[in-house]
Amino acid sequence: MTHYITLDEVVRWCGRLRSDPDLGPEFVTKEFVMAFVKSVPEAEESVAAVLRRYPQQAILITDLADVIMRSGDCAFTSEQRELIGAYTSGTNDCTYCYDTHKATAEAFGVNENLLEAMLSDLDGSAVDEKLKPVLRYVKKLTETPSRMVQADADAIFNAGWDEDCFHYTVMICGLFNLMNRMMDGYGVKNTAEGRRMRGRMLVDTGYKVVTDALKSQS
Repeated sequence: MTHYITLDEVVRWCGRLRSDPDLGPEFVTKEFVMAFVKSVPEAEESVAAVLRRYPQQAILITDLADVIMRSGDCAFTSEQRELIGAYTSGTNDCTYCYDTHKATAEAFGVNENLLEAMLSDLDGSAVDEKLKPVLRYVKKLTETPSRMVQADADAIFNAGWDEDCFHYTVMICGLFNLMNRMMDGYGVKNTAEGRRMRGRMLVDTGYKVVTDALKSQS
């Protein structure tokens, strides 16, 4: 689908490219790719926009997301859950989910440079040492799921996490792999600012706001 950009957008992104030439043409392409279907308007590219046509599925997914990422009984904080989710999305190179949940994690207090450092060199990053086995598990489960072994799980337990946290590690990873495939499958990117805005909103609204909005329309 063609996206006709405005002169202001051209000027803005040319300025970005001058200040950071390494962004290159791939960056511009990513920013201006629209969703693959007409039912997801350019101005509304989001999880809610994708799922709006399928409220029965949407409510199940967003209710599950709220339990996994917020209300479920587990020692992981909301900040840690968002960090795990964003790391999963970064491992998958999912632009929409990574930028959105990176913004959510940072709004909860995560250092703005931490996720990039984790993706570049997890072992050398400043992330909490106790969380590193969890993140290694998530990375391996995302990239090579058939190669998981007992030692991978034991590393989580040996770091002091219990079976509930192990369960939530698997569930967060699974949820974000689902959402990454869904958003990339639909070609949803939105804009950098749009992704950051939605990410910051999740801190205050949580995931139930999507569920409630969908229920009110059904």
